[in-house]
Amino acid sequence: MKTKIIKYLKLIGKLLISAGALWFVFQKIDLKEIGSLITKANFALLIPAVLFFIASKLIASVRLNRYFKCIEVNITQKYNLRLYWLGMFYNLFLPGGIGGDGYKVYILNKAFETPLKRVFWAVMLDRFSGLAAIGLLCLCAALFVPLLSPWALLIALGIPLGLTVYYLFVRFLFPYFLKVFWKTTIEGMGVQIAQLISCIFILLSLGYWGNIPEYLMLFLVSSMVSVLPITIGGAGARELTFLYGSQFLGLDPAISVALSLIFYLISLVVSFAGIVYVIKPPQIEKSVETKEAASAY
Repeated sequence: MKTKIIKYLKLIGKLLISAGALWFVFQKIDLKEIGSLITKANFALLIPAVLFFIASKLIASVRLNRYFKCIEVNITQKYNLRLYWLGMFYNLFLPGGIGGDGYKVYILNKAFETPLKRVFWAVMLDRFSGLAAIGLLCLCAALFVPLLSPWALLIALGIPLGLTVYYLFVRFLFPYFLKVFWKTTIEGMGVQIAQLISCIFILLSLGYWGNIPEYLMLFLVSSMVSVLPITIGGAGARELTFLYGSQFLGLDPAISVALSLIFYLISLVVSFAGIVYVIKPPQIEKSVETKEAASAY
């Protein structure tokens, strides 16, 4: 009973923070202007934005399955993809429950003899891999932002330094995942690059062509902020980051917030497809891995 109360209080807290952040953002900018930007957007250009977002999730599911195979949680990619989409639905639409990550850990720990901690850390390292990719690409984008040119050398040095720190983090804390470090790091980059391309198409749909590096850097920063477990799916946190970031970088706040809202709506629509697997939960499909195949991961 006490646990349920705590869960509900956390959910209410997240809802209040998301609602409060969005209210604050809409007090600072012209809501009609944002509405006009969104309704006048070129929806033909939003189609590739959606497709690249979906592509990012497909790559992310492959990366996660690579971590699973390292700990001998051998499931087919087909089942893994269904489980991944179900997790996306839980994360956005049922934030007060066990959550998508928790559900994956529970199901796979129940089906395999792999220790709970290893399954948990496979899922968490998948998240860390994403954050590392976001950080590295953010530094790359920052190199093309004129406002940050005085610090270009430090920013450039931060790229190999950040990659080294992440490598050492995995090597010493999670050595059993080290054999897939480079593959998962490249896939992590692929996930974020696909989302950046989605972001560019959203900007183009809004009729905006300028300051692309600034918007991409701001998008990546907002992605890091949205990961913090204080809002519902990052709602509010992302928009607040875009608002203040656009002011710092001299960007149009209305364009920035419209970009953020459209991207969030795309993530909602794509994640909602996971309801299919809520209605009809996917049956676990184990794959048989030989030692030779396992070593390839």
